[in-house]
Amino acid sequence: MWRYDELRAGGVSRGAVRHRVEAGRLGRLSRGVYGRADDEAGRLRALFRRLPPGAVAGFHTGARLHRFGAVSGDKVHVVVPAGGPVPSIRGVTVHQTVLPVRDVVEVAGVPCAPAARCAVDLARVLRRPDALPVLDLCLRVGACRRADLLAEVTRHAGLRGVRQAGRLAELADPRAECRQESQLRLLLIDAGLPAPEPQLWVPDEEGVPVYRLDLGYRRQRVGVEYDGRSHLDPDRLHHDRSRLNWLAEHGWRIRIYTATDLYRRPNHIRRSVRALL
Repeated sequence: MWRYDELRAGGVSRGAVRHRVEAGRLGRLSRGVYGRADDEAGRLRALFRRLPPGAVAGFHTGARLHRFGAVSGDKVHVVVPAGGPVPSIRGVTVHQTVLPVRDVVEVAGVPCAPAARCAVDLARVLRRPDALPVLDLCLRVGACRRADLLAEVTRHAGLRGVRQAGRLAELADPRAECRQESQLRLLLIDAGLPAPEPQLWVPDEEGVPVYRLDLGYRRQRVGVEYDGRSHLDPDRLHHDRSRLNWLAEHGWRIRIYTATDLYRRPNHIRRSVRALL
């Protein structure tokens, strides 16, 4: 991977650069940067050849590199030290920070902020319902530990949004299996209800786990589930009916909510679960 000025300094003429690109022997990975690794990782590495020293991937881009990109976005997010040069590149969001990025790691050849730093930065600036799924997924994929999140929150003391990040870091749970499940759990907690247990296994009379609930209150035998399926095949429908019948026979009361309930009728969820408890 070379910058254009490096190719020219190495004796490659302007016409030769153009010929190699047209022949497919060289790819234009980013403005003024050429190479052969013309994939997403290669283009990201090429972009960093254009950025000032000390720039690292962070926020959404860092989370994606660390495999917990629960929040989508087309832009590349980079973190640069406050007071330094701020590049202006189309498709790049630059975050100036007064808090130095410690222990920079290399992911796919890209300098990146540590996972805990990316997670806490996102938890500071995102809406609560979007932030908790990020923290849950960060723990689930093993990108960092809860202790790392809490230590990073302490380092961010005094910065905007750090209180929200700290509260959500305490709630983060690696057992959550999807974004909506995390949001449903947060909705119940914010309603003043006890925190439900994610991925709760229900045993039979002999103590053998039989069925698993998205969220549950073991003592009250109340289950709360998110159903994001748009349709059910006959086999799945039969399984779900058998499952719900078995749970009802064993004293469990189950409530199943959809995206419409979660995003348009949250008060309905709060009232119905509170009534069951």
